Amino acid sequence: MPVLNRSAGRVLGSLVFALPTALLSCTTEQPAPPPPADPGPVRVDAARDELAALAAAAQDRHLVAQYVFSQPGQPDRSIVFTSANDGSWRVDVPGGALGGTADISLAATADGLFQCALPSSARPEPARCVRLGERDDTLPRRLDPRIQHALTDWLDVLTDRRAPLAVALAATPKGLTGACYSVESTSASLNAPLDVGIYCYDPDGTPTGVRTAAGTLRLAAPPAPAPATVQLAGPVVDAEPLDTAAPPTPDPSDSPGAGTS
Repeated sequence: MPVLNRSAGRVLGSLVFALPTALLSCTTEQPAPPPPADPGPVRVDAARDELAALAAAAQDRHLVAQYVFSQPGQPDRSIVFTSANDGSWRVDVPGGALGGTADISLAATADGLFQCALPSSARPEPARCVRLGERDDTLPRRLDPRIQHALTDWLDVLTDRRAPLAVALAATPKGLTGACYSVESTSASLNAPLDVGIYCYDPDGTPTGVRTAAGTLRLAAPPAPAPATVQLAGPVVDAEPLDTAAPPTPDPSDSPGAGTS
């Protein structure tokens, strides 16, 4: 029995001496802290989210608005945009065809996409309209004044998160109002989905201005209420639409009496 007690004492003594060592080991060899939780992607897309929301509001915004379109070295032009309650739209573009010598109107209704030639001092004949195709068809480049896109189909691009765009907040350019965003294309394709530039909106979705290489479009007055639908500027006729390019200069040698004395 005494032998057993002495053995137990030795074991107990070993445990007593080992315990502080084990405790010291626990305090000095703490496990590595776990990596910080992934905070998720940084909200670098916040500006794009904001612009997409404003563009979506613009799609639902029905109004009649007057804009001024400015280009360096050119006189300002007054652009009238109508977004009707039934989803049809119309944009009147002075100098929108024939190298700036003809006024036109573009309109999209349930019956299709139309170009209307408007009477002016240079072309006093009555207004007439030509059907260009279905309402969502793409205008051929030779017929496209491009001014209407920022108010119509480019809104679809701005709301599409798959579109190859880089968006950032931008300072409001002089003469414009609203929240403004710099928009660039990240696609290497020559056919960018929209023009690079600065796009500005009021909180209710009203487009207040666009600045691109082509010029600056700015809201000139508070918008008026929208009509139920847009009306074409004239009757639809079977004719050729007006190109944006100026007609060729007549050859003097082709004029009557040329070369005669």
